[in-house]
Amino acid sequence: MNPETGAPYGPDFPIVTVRDWVRSQALLADALGIGRWAAVIGGSLGGFQVMQWAIDFPERIRHAIVIAAAPKLSAQNIAFNEIARQAILSDPEFHGGHFYAHGVVPSRGLKLARMLGHITYLSDAAMRDKFGSVLKSGAMGFNYEVEFEVESYLRYQGQSFVDRFDANTYLLMTKALDYFDPARDFGDSLADAFRRASAKFLVVAFSSDWRFAPARSREIVRALVEAGRDVSYALIDSQLGHDDFLMPLPEYNRVLSAYLGRAAAEAGQ
Repeated sequence: MNPETGAPYGPDFPIVTVRDWVRSQALLADALGIGRWAAVIGGSLGGFQVMQWAIDFPERIRHAIVIAAAPKLSAQNIAFNEIARQAILSDPEFHGGHFYAHGVVPSRGLKLARMLGHITYLSDAAMRDKFGSVLKSGAMGFNYEVEFEVESYLRYQGQSFVDRFDANTYLLMTKALDYFDPARDFGDSLADAFRRASAKFLVVAFSSDWRFAPARSREIVRALVEAGRDVSYALIDSQLGHDDFLMPLPEYNRVLSAYLGRAAAEAGQ
């Protein structure tokens, strides 16, 4: 229990879902006078939102481009998220989510959460090529200071994240990821969920992505095929891992450019 509020330990803010986010985006589109999107595009968590758009607002989206995503999180991914959340929640400066009122941030917990998350975004090959087991000083110090290049890199990534990201937002985002499962409302049938969609789909996966592996993208493709939807699939040969969806890879650029050119042509009809 939170000793300050007596409430269950955690941020005193409502948990939101991917569906909530998509509904808020639809309200913004209404306010902007946008009745239909030529294409909705997203990678990773953004890909989850694309699928939710296609299911909940089928009349408002022509093309759905789902990149480096999955139909739902695996138990392993939920486990990674839980460890990251516990790092934040157990930080003594978390204060039930009201840390700003105390003039602090749970920097230690957020740093650890980012370090853990960053490992999952990179492939083993990418980390091996970039860092190997290289010692910064060339010799072992037999202590717990930064000795390996990879340690220095992760600590830098963790600290830079603390300086630009909110801990409560991190908690809420990981919970939204955990809860995402569009098949749940359709008898656990992803195909039945996609039967509501009318958009044409492009699903993109990356060969070295182990957080949302290509097999998970193929689950989406199979469900779309079973649902009778128009779907294209591209597997991009890559080296970095999950983060490849953010990189300007030539093959990736060609696939997106070709598909978006088709979407633009249709929108101009």
